[in-house]
Amino acid sequence: MLKVVVMVSGGGTNLQAIIDSVKDKTITNTQIVGVISNNKNAYALKRAEENGIPSKCISPKDYETREVFNEKLLEAVKGYGPDLVVLAGFLVVIPPAMIAEYRNRMINIHPSLIPSFCGTGYYGLKVHEAALERGVKVVGATVHFVDEGTDTGPIILQKAVEVEQGDVPETLQRRVMEQAEWKILPCAIDLIANGRVKVEENRTVILP
Repeated sequence: MLKVVVMVSGGGTNLQAIIDSVKDKTITNTQIVGVISNNKNAYALKRAEENGIPSKCISPKDYETREVFNEKLLEAVKGYGPDLVVLAGFLVVIPPAMIAEYRNRMINIHPSLIPSFCGTGYYGLKVHEAALERGVKVVGATVHFVDEGTDTGPIILQKAVEVEQGDVPETLQRRVMEQAEWKILPCAIDLIANGRVKVEENRTVILP
C-alpha cells in the first residue's frame, strides 16, 4: 500500500481529484496518510477534514527563520511516514533536505506542457496568462518528479488541452484542470503505487 502525503496551498481541487480517485479505485493500492498546507485558511484542509484525513498547517509565518520552517516542514512530512509526497499546488520552495530525502519519491503537477511556461514565476493563473499572451494553440499539464530545479525533474505524464477562441486565463485554467490535471495526477500516482515508474538518467520509463 503506497502511503501518500499531499501538500497544498489553496483550494485543493487536485487533492479532491486524488481523494475521489482513491475512493472510486482509479488509484489503487494507495492511502492518503496526511495533508499539509502552508496556509491555515486553505480550503484543502477542510477537504481533508471532511474525508477523515489527518492534516496540519506548517506556515513560514509561524517561525523566526526560513531554516526553522524548513526543518519543521520536513519533520511534519516525515511524521506521516509517506512513500510518496505529492505537491498539488504547493506554493512554497521545497527545502533541499526534503528533495534529497524524497528523491524520485516526490511529484508535482504543473499547469503547462513542460518545458513551456515553467520555472520561476510561472504558477497558477500566470501560466495561463503567459500562454494566451504568446498565442499558443495547445496548452496542458505535466506531472514530474521534483528535483533541485524549478519544474526540471523527470517528466512522468503530460496531457494536451486545446486553447479555444475567446479563452481568458480563468476559463483556460479551469479547462486544463478538468481535462488534464485531474486526470494525469491520479494516473501518475496509480502508476507509482503499482511499481510502473522507473527513473533512468533523469528520464522516466513507464513499465507495462
